[in-house]
Amino acid sequence: MKYVRFFTPDGNVRYGILDNDFVTPFAGSWYEGDTEDSVRYALDDIRLLCPVEFSKAVCIGLNYARHAEELEMQKPAAPVVFIKPYTCAIGPEDEIIHPAMSKRIDFEAELAVVMGRDAKNVPIADAYTYVLGYTIANDVTARDLQEKGGQWTICKGFDTFLPMGPYISDEIDPENVLIESFVNGEPRQKGNTRDMIFDIPHLISYISSVMTLKKGDVILTGTPKGIGGMEKGDVVECVIEGLGRLRNRNA
Repeated sequence: MKYVRFFTPDGNVRYGILDNDFVTPFAGSWYEGDTEDSVRYALDDIRLLCPVEFSKAVCIGLNYARHAEELEMQKPAAPVVFIKPYTCAIGPEDEIIHPAMSKRIDFEAELAVVMGRDAKNVPIADAYTYVLGYTIANDVTARDLQEKGGQWTICKGFDTFLPMGPYISDEIDPENVLIESFVNGEPRQKGNTRDMIFDIPHLISYISSVMTLKKGDVILTGTPKGIGGMEKGDVVECVIEGLGRLRNRNA
């Protein structure tokens, strides 16, 4: 299924299932229970939002060896973990706000894992049973601030620095999907999730041994090589096969 979160034409926030160009909302407040089969919205009549509300987005840095190389950083021996607050989250077509204190902000196209239930101390073999599905994320980074600091909270944590969407899907093979990014239509990144250093089951097990992953929480699994800066006015598109296209403008 393809899951969405959206504004209805009358301004209410709903969750629903996307089928071609129509959305059927859930009767409840999250991705569970019955749908209201008597109600359907045309995709052109609604506004898609960040597809999930979460308590935390747990992000993995340097999870593709070639990305570590382009940053001139060593390949990690264990997952490099940081957290983005929910205030970073925006949806498709929302604007990324370039903060005044940064002279360079970068795009980073990533596969995001959305948890379907609470997870604590999850064995690697059981990890996928905790997953609702997958979506596209752009881990926007103030690169000049990252180089100045010893940790990444500031450079990764600005409002609007986590575009996500357009939908969550459980219909892909997360271990072998193409990830691409484009700026103003020009190709920038091209990689595949099979090149991850730490795969999704390992990440879920590792993170859940430290902190409880709540239903709806998101894991960003790292970005392939090819990251670069965005100028004001640039349009960045992150594309993952089977998950559509996430498009945002750097305002």
